[in-house]
Amino acid sequence: MSAVPPALAAGPLPDDRKALLARVVDGLDSASLWWLSGVTAGLAQAAHPAPHLALLQGAAAGAAAPATGTGERATVLYGSQTGNAKRAAEALAAALEGAGLAVRLVRTDAYATRELAAERLLYLVISTQGEGDPPDDAIGFSEFLLGRRAPRLPELKFAVLGLGDSSYADFCGISRRLDARLAELGAIRLLPAGEADLDIDTVAQPWREQALEQARKVLKTAPAAPSAKVTPLRPAPAAQAVSPSAPFQAEVLANQPIAGRDFKGPAFGRHGAPDKQVRHIELSLEGSGLSYEPGDALGIVHRNPDALVEPLLAALKLDGDAAHHVDGTQRSVREWLAGHRELSKLSRPFLAAHARLAGARELEDLLAPGNADLSALLSSHQVIDVLRRWPVDWNVGELLAALRPLAPRLYSIASSRKRVGEEVHLTVDVLGYHAHGHAHSGSASGFLAGLAEGDRAPVYIEANDRFRLPADGARDILMVGPGTGVAPFRAFVQERAETGASGRNWLFFGAQHFNSGFLYQSEWQDALKRGELDRLDLAFSRDQADKLYVQHRLRERGREVFDWLQSGAHFYVCGSIAMGKDVHAALSDIVAEHGALDADAAHDYLTTLQTEGRYARDVY
Repeated sequence: MSAVPPALAAGPLPDDRKALLARVVDGLDSASLWWLSGVTAGLAQAAHPAPHLALLQGAAAGAAAPATGTGERATVLYGSQTGNAKRAAEALAAALEGAGLAVRLVRTDAYATRELAAERLLYLVISTQGEGDPPDDAIGFSEFLLGRRAPRLPELKFAVLGLGDSSYADFCGISRRLDARLAELGAIRLLPAGEADLDIDTVAQPWREQALEQARKVLKTAPAAPSAKVTPLRPAPAAQAVSPSAPFQAEVLANQPIAGRDFKGPAFGRHGAPDKQVRHIELSLEGSGLSYEPGDALGIVHRNPDALVEPLLAALKLDGDAAHHVDGTQRSVREWLAGHRELSKLSRPFLAAHARLAGARELEDLLAPGNADLSALLSSHQVIDVLRRWPVDWNVGELLAALRPLAPRLYSIASSRKRVGEEVHLTVDVLGYHAHGHAHSGSASGFLAGLAEGDRAPVYIEANDRFRLPADGARDILMVGPGTGVAPFRAFVQERAETGASGRNWLFFGAQHFNSGFLYQSEWQDALKRGELDRLDLAFSRDQADKLYVQHRLRERGREVFDWLQSGAHFYVCGSIAMGKDVHAALSDIVAEHGALDADAAHDYLTTLQTEGRYARDVY
């Protein structure tokens, strides 16, 4: 008999019904579980309507939405890559509910687009992926809304909150396009689109207050009724007092460079430098209560290393020990820069302020709309480079106001708790390069590289429910992870081995050189011998005259890749956005060739895989 999951054991059903339900859900994949949760929520709504609220998390939200009363409620749609847009949408939905207004919360990939024409009040909260692209869970919705099939929306009132990173030239690009498209379709814009940078609440909180005020005008206050509550099948971890603002201080257990074959586990020694310096870091979570699953990320609440702070103080001739107040808080200038301001990534607002102060015409021209050279500047310069290239004296207060708050960084978790216990492992690419006449280092990676055993790192868990192993352990998985993109797949393989999953595991890995870049080589070889890894395909781009990447290996194995997909395999990609696009193009061609499909049908095939939760990407 199937064991009763904790989420069911805690429920109100009699024991025999709990056991029956446990048998029903046993072995179902995530797509089937989401469908089932939507059906049951819909049955509950029909039996005991609760029209004022349907706060339905994740992909089940679309199926479980109330079927009536669309004109008397707000719909909050969100598309999120790392969880920030989801949290902003949840905060808005909670504020609307708290005001007694009818609201439902739906992730974009769970939203039935046929319902759009019947909506009367829509709030869209969406993050931007890279240079203006939608997050993975909003690709289908964005294509629909921007395409020919989108309906006229003369009865709809809407507002959009975009989340982005102004170190990209096309800041909040997708939210701007969707905001403009909704207006083009005849919808009435209630608020100017909000555009939040990494310091999200600076924009999101006042936007939320305005959105609530507008909702009160549009909607009638709903009568009091018991809230419709959905219990997630995956119980929430116990540790949610830990957050970016209140991180857990995790002890460093190991922090060593790894150069492919030289990695031997916790006791390995120092060896030759890999392609880029990559470090394997092990942290203790003992006493934190934190829980994570393969696919989740670890948030690092880091400090800028001295290599970023001291050159800036010297360039501006600032006294780092001088005290300065910001919003009633006093810190030394050095502390403000080290712990509270972004120095490694440029932003458009800072560049605009610096251009005005320095009278730098060249910089002003770069900031002109449509200048393609801006992306190159944003990606190749740090704050110190701008200060050196266009020198000018900054007032400390104005400088701190122009620089963005320092935001945590997310790293894919490279371990399974079932194997490592109260630990979490990371695979960190340490940024270090020479440019513009000076040495440069990364912010979070430099911070992590400088930690010694016994030091503490402020951390929190960032769940990634869209990057999960199949619930059915008999399913095969294909994993594409070049460089440090292999991190989550180390966790995947460990987890599948520890749980006795019978499905096959196929890894595609790539680096520049075999001798120096083959991360975790010994582990992968051991996994092959033990049967924990069934196939391993490698691509080392600089070891031959013609560059060879993981997407080339995929194409070479196209027939087998397609056969695995046809047999129900799950496909995962982790790494850079550019690599993710190349892999997607290769996968589309594979499906078209071996499935005898045209380009549109191949696109639909991959979209279906994504909708079913069988094609997941973690790209950055």
